[in-house]
Amino acid sequence: MPTTPTQVRPAGSVFDRTDELASAAHEQVVFCQDRASGLRAIIAIHDTTLGPSLGGTRIFPYASEAEALTDVLRLSRGMTYKSAAAGMALGGGKAVIIGDPAQVKTRELLLAHGRFVDTLGGRYVTAADIGSTAEDLDVVAEATRWVVGKNRGGSGDSGYSTAYGVFSAMRAAAEHRYGPAGLVGRTVGVEGVGKVGTRLVALLANAGVEQIMVSDPDAAAVSRLTSQLADVRAVPAVREEDVDIYAPCALGATLTHVSVADLKADVVCGAANNQLATADVAEDLQHRDVLWVPDYVANAGGVVQVGGELFGATPEEVEAKIDHIAATTTEILEKAEREGVSTGTAADAVVEARLAARRAEAGR
Repeated sequence: MPTTPTQVRPAGSVFDRTDELASAAHEQVVFCQDRASGLRAIIAIHDTTLGPSLGGTRIFPYASEAEALTDVLRLSRGMTYKSAAAGMALGGGKAVIIGDPAQVKTRELLLAHGRFVDTLGGRYVTAADIGSTAEDLDVVAEATRWVVGKNRGGSGDSGYSTAYGVFSAMRAAAEHRYGPAGLVGRTVGVEGVGKVGTRLVALLANAGVEQIMVSDPDAAAVSRLTSQLADVRAVPAVREEDVDIYAPCALGATLTHVSVADLKADVVCGAANNQLATADVAEDLQHRDVLWVPDYVANAGGVVQVGGELFGATPEEVEAKIDHIAATTTEILEKAEREGVSTGTAADAVVEARLAARRAEAGR
């Protein structure tokens, strides 16, 4: 007797999910394989209501295809909300390549990925992410024009723009929580000191912060920071330290029901994507009176930079838009306080109103 389609769909599939992505309604998901280069990639386009989808290519050693799919679906949805919150005429998309970048990343693989991106005809525009660099994008751009953030003819690495946006959001959150002094005299814990976290630490060191604690599996990166900046101290795990502000800047999902219960910080603002393990953790933060700046609001500086490249914005226009992340943060924090909802709910409402207005204009 033949099996029915519902019996053969694997756990973690696109159409029959039972997790928080069940209602995400992605427009298009493309599985890409090139045997010659070893490429195994997934490109997810979540929403193009506001414009073409944009999001980086992440190269990561996922344990399974299902894990990679879940990540790309979450990340692409986050890009829709990030671009909308930042006022960009862009939708949300993302790509993931399965594999350790130190082992699988070759010129041939990057060119194959570029060819797959090109088949989408501009519905998806790629950029850098974990495991990929501006130099890698130069190679991808040999196979497609739908690339931003490259070195040759592009705006380059977006790490500083992302860090500056997080810094602007953190400063606004600190002023909302502590008053006009804001960050001055506070202790900040930065988890992850890669290309964004390192730059955030440098910005904080010049902002009157009393002490910065950092943690990262890369001991050399931590050592460089502690040797260069007197106010930086290495700790095993910043989430467990008595800090005023916790800045997750590594991988996501560090905020869980368990970790939030033990959190000592009373402000959370960082660069990591998808910081909440599940959406309802936002309510845990609210109940504990922890002021959380939704990640897609705080870390939008990078997409402002590379999106500006796509639309021909001047450096001054890009900088002004990144500066505006502070005002958006304040708007969302005040809305949450006024309506008695979590900051996640408040931010989602702002974004969804913008999407609904655009759909109404287009008659969709």
